[in-house]
Amino acid sequence: MSEERAAGADMLPALRARLEAEGLTCIVRCGDKVLTGTQRGIRPLLDWIAQGEDVAGGAAADRIVGKAAALLYVLMGMREVYAGVLSESGLAVLRGHGVRVCYGELTPRIINRAGTGLCPMEETVLAVSDPAEAYAALRRTAQRLAEGGAPRTCAEPEQK
Repeated sequence: MSEERAAGADMLPALRARLEAEGLTCIVRCGDKVLTGTQRGIRPLLDWIAQGEDVAGGAAADRIVGKAAALLYVLMGMREVYAGVLSESGLAVLRGHGVRVCYGELTPRIINRAGTGLCPMEETVLAVSDPAEAYAALRRTAQRLAEGGAPRTCAEPEQK
């Protein structure tokens, strides 16, 4: 596992273990509050933000983190994030916002499930750097995809 970790980042191993043991797609912990997700893609993050979940200062573990998820984790106020697979743009966002990050595999980009191009959520935030702006745009994209019957999320790293 590749790591960029400051001293005291001790929640990530436990979150990673639970992510893997329970077959979760993501898990967030802040103090005694624990949120778990089983939906693919960024859906759990969008839902938690919409519900007003306050987890600022917490830690997260996620199977796959691209730029879209990274911007949402920044918006949620995560202090540290573990990603099983992390895109280069996701890493840049997390680093740029001072979030400590550990990851299993670094990939150039997150592609769609069909393998035909970039994940639609990643496309949505290509030119976006503001987390709040990203959240609004990602909600619109998720709604459009849900209504159109197109693939809702993406969760595949690009093959090297």
